Amino acid sequence: MLNQTKDNLFSQMPSISGVKEHLGQRTRGDKYIWGLFIVLALVAILVVYSATGSLAYKSLGGNTTKLLIRQLEFTLVGIVVIFGLHRVNYTMFSRIASILYALSIPLLIYTLIWGTKINDGSRWIKLPIIHLTFQSSDLAKLALFMFISRTLSKKQAVIKDFKKGFLPVIIPVMLTCVLIMPANLSNALLTGASSLLLMFIGRISLKHIGLTILVAMVPLLIIISVAVATHKAGKAPVAEVEKPMVAEKSKIFIRFNTWVSRVQDFIYPNEKEAPYQVQQSKIAIANGGIFFGLGPGNSHQRNFLPQAYNDFIYAIIIEEYGLIGGAFIIFVYLVFLYRCIRIFRKCPYAFGAFLALGLSFTLIVQAIANMAVTVGLVPVTGVTLPLISMGGSSFVFTCCSIGIILSVARNVEQLEGNAPEETEIEIPEEAEESESVQNPIPKHA
Repeated sequence: MLNQTKDNLFSQMPSISGVKEHLGQRTRGDKYIWGLFIVLALVAILVVYSATGSLAYKSLGGNTTKLLIRQLEFTLVGIVVIFGLHRVNYTMFSRIASILYALSIPLLIYTLIWGTKINDGSRWIKLPIIHLTFQSSDLAKLALFMFISRTLSKKQAVIKDFKKGFLPVIIPVMLTCVLIMPANLSNALLTGASSLLLMFIGRISLKHIGLTILVAMVPLLIIISVAVATHKAGKAPVAEVEKPMVAEKSKIFIRFNTWVSRVQDFIYPNEKEAPYQVQQSKIAIANGGIFFGLGPGNSHQRNFLPQAYNDFIYAIIIEEYGLIGGAFIIFVYLVFLYRCIRIFRKCPYAFGAFLALGLSFTLIVQAIANMAVTVGLVPVTGVTLPLISMGGSSFVFTCCSIGIILSVARNVEQLEGNAPEETEIEIPEEAEESESVQNPIPKHA
């Protein structure tokens, strides 16, 4: 029996360089973006496992391992999603953009009327049979940026014209934002801001962009005015129930009372009146110090900070890894944006360039907003930290965005002749569809 036993020679086993070459052949696109995704995913696994102690105690009898496995599952799903989408010719997204956007509008309307309500906001749709929930706004944002990227690429010849260039872009943006706003004002504002950035890059007239900003400021000024008018300045702290007096009487928007309260808490900070999560977030940041923090898994405020694993996870990062750790996360996001800008500048076709940059704007603007809330620079919002907050539908749709960005990068790589010889170069079919296919931003060597 021993003579029949077979073994493999070391020389027959794949070397490290061979494995690296095989992975390089299977994965295309910007290698830095691949690396940044892995870094953020690993950070998420560590921090989510540390921050979910109170959630595990309340819901799972203290079983934190189950939540860790759940995060690992979402990470694996995200990798599969990114890998699958990055292998798709990005011009396919131009073809399905209109269909996907048309589907997103009824979903947003359905969510407002019949969606699952959490904290007085209808943001989620509960899928039958599997009983999972997802935010329709995540799908709507992805569809919106596909659609306006396609529209911008087709309208470059008339982009300065109000009727032919501006209205076809701004109407879908306003419709999506208006439908998201009643349940999630912050998400609507961030979507609108990201869209305006892309419109600016897409050469929309500055006066048209300025007009849009003025219109968008009207509801914000109304909220701020109500917050100021109903706040009892100079008197003892007002009880939470009676603070937004006018807002209580207004039923135009379900969340109007919440918006006014958050603005008041931000404009008139008071230790007794400040939101509980803001207080706990500041304590977590103070505990972290400048350099190394309390160390991985040693957070104190994770047991007191609401949504420590979600909206306020950045505070846990600073508490455990110090301001150095917090600065590192900012650096990773900035590098991600820089690599996407490089893709935009190198992509010879307008749709791919706009798509990569637009999707990167959504992720970076959301990350900045989340971190700004954590450190107290803006009022409390309900946005997550992309790729780091505990896995869910938002994590999966973020991975969809990254996969599409890598799809654009992969085709740019092939068009530049950096692809291996055996790889068939895919010439984008966008040239047959768009009125103006060239990237309006000249390439630099």
